[in-house]
Amino acid sequence: MPGPDDGFASPRPQAVAPRTLSDLAGRLAIMPRPDVPALASITGVTHRSSAVQVGDVYAALPGTHTHGARFAADAAARGAVAIMTDAEGLAIALAMLESQAESVGIPVLVADDPRLVLGPTSSWIYGEPSTKIRVLGITGTNGKTTTSYLLDAGLRAAGEQTGLIGTIETRVGSQVTASARTTPEAPDLQALFAVMAERDVGAASMEVSSHALALHRVDGTRFAAVAFTNLSQDHLDFHSDLDDYFAAKARLFTADFTAVGVVNVDDEHGRTLSERAAIPIVTVSANGGDATWSVRDLVATAAGSQFVVTGPSGDTALRIKLPGLFNVANALLAFVTLIAAGVDPAAAATGIGSLGSVPGRMEAIDAGQPFAALVDYAHTPEAVETLLTTLRATTVGKLIVVLGCGGDRDRAKRPLMGAAAARLADVAVLTSDNPRSEEPTEIVADMVEGTKSVASAQRADIIVELDRRSAIAAAVTRARHGDVVVVAGKGHEQGQEVAATVLPFDDRVVLRGCLADLVGGPS
Repeated sequence: MPGPDDGFASPRPQAVAPRTLSDLAGRLAIMPRPDVPALASITGVTHRSSAVQVGDVYAALPGTHTHGARFAADAAARGAVAIMTDAEGLAIALAMLESQAESVGIPVLVADDPRLVLGPTSSWIYGEPSTKIRVLGITGTNGKTTTSYLLDAGLRAAGEQTGLIGTIETRVGSQVTASARTTPEAPDLQALFAVMAERDVGAASMEVSSHALALHRVDGTRFAAVAFTNLSQDHLDFHSDLDDYFAAKARLFTADFTAVGVVNVDDEHGRTLSERAAIPIVTVSANGGDATWSVRDLVATAAGSQFVVTGPSGDTALRIKLPGLFNVANALLAFVTLIAAGVDPAAAATGIGSLGSVPGRMEAIDAGQPFAALVDYAHTPEAVETLLTTLRATTVGKLIVVLGCGGDRDRAKRPLMGAAAARLADVAVLTSDNPRSEEPTEIVADMVEGTKSVASAQRADIIVELDRRSAIAAAVTRARHGDVVVVAGKGHEQGQEVAATVLPFDDRVVLRGCLADLVGGPS
């Protein structure tokens, strides 16, 4: 039976210089068990037994529900030349291998913490690929995806063939694959970098999640520069508290990963990071703060913004097509990160200015209706507040938001999101997001509780509609000329996870269909 699969099929490089098992054991300072000849050639590595290819090391990691060592025999049958696991996994792996006679004797390497060595090991097996391309990393709570697309646009304008790794998609040149998670596991990540180098990709931008940093997925990666957007409450179902969440993000700003960081100091955690980091930090401020790079002569409209970036190398005029002051901050961060990585400022500005939209990020949906309709990924209290504040500034009529919260995730942010919607919208339709194993009624009840913190005189009209499709329809039928409808929380996602089943659901498709029904046009 194959091991757990995260749903991401990582491409593999075509040509890998073989390493030997004895070399790997020497690098890790551990001896294979049982004691057998260790001259087998290693040409790959994976943490999923179902993805094992001939010549792979199978990393049998401890998981939430089971131990990867239980799938050692399956990995061996598929051609693994060795198993790497921890002390607990050793006995399990040996027992599994003994159950399959032809697998008896396959070497098992035991590391105190296999996750800790998996990143550097994967990088070594694939020939240190991140040193062969210019990798730019972005971390933070909000803005990672948009900033990664801005970086990609700047790199393309500079003449690079690019790669992109993030929440929405994984791109190697012109080949695009939907992403299963923001940052892939270490073996998949290093294989991706190797494929990029093999296909003449010169530079890549990637989102780096706090989970990836805490679980050592990016260990072994060398970044040309890294960037920090901001930090606010999120993922406290995984991190013990906000300090732990910040500490995970801050790991990226060390000499193990890069020689330079770019940090937004309009954010309080950014200011702390800039003061504590042990590597050189370049600071940016879009709000007039004390920083290395800043913004002046800002003119913002509903269609985008124009401004001048000023810093050590002079002034550069930027014009962006992405609306909202938060996108001014994202563009500033991307521009300075590109410069820190050696990109020509003029090319960086041209590329950033060429980006018209990012999937599921304030993405306009137009079916001929007499009001604006958008889809956005905002799924944290700060992101919801920023989104609605931005839209409020250009809304002539009523601001109508459809919003839900995910199940099996940070429960403490639910009332905060409900409060933000109630305080800043005129109509808030509270609904399901990805309820997962939780009852949607309980999730929405937490949101409703938060709306009660807003004085009734200032509170939006609250509508509870648990069915997300019906909720979107309800928002559309209430909208009139000059209003704005925004469906928030899921953005680019194309499924809704309910009770361990992912059902097809795309806010953009559903919203367009509801709008078409309203105006009598094709959906």
